[in-house]
Amino acid sequence: MPLLDHLGITVEDLARAVAQFDPVLTALGMERTDGDNGVSWYVEDETELILFPAREPGTGPHVHGSVGWQHLAFAVDSRDDVDRLHAIALAAGWSAVRDPKPYPRFNERYYASFLEDDNGIRIEFMHNPPKTAPG
Repeated sequence: MPLLDHLGITVEDLARAVAQFDPVLTALGMERTDGDNGVSWYVEDETELILFPAREPGTGPHVHGSVGWQHLAFAVDSRDDVDRLHAIALAAGWSAVRDPKPYPRFNERYYASFLEDDNGIRIEFMHNPPKTAPG
């Protein structure tokens, strides 16, 4: 059983958010399901991400650094995957916060990019391979 079952995110404009999230989550291998009051993507028997429309219009966007959402990091298999997913997100309308690059302040292997959607939702694509055993 996965540690995280699902994550729900409230968005201002559901159709616009779906247009931004769908290419990214599909590229990550998630399958989309449209529901009556939201849209979800899932990996079978694992985690689900659900977008819900805001109950009150005009309450967004979220401001990074305020109480609440910080960011969601997607671990991927390679630096090339970070670059590819970053490009997919940009093409879907996400804004680059930080282009793909190494982050030696985390460790010498960490490579990541950060993006934000119209709702102020921030995501990270990151590759952090395990340390190789000495010798």
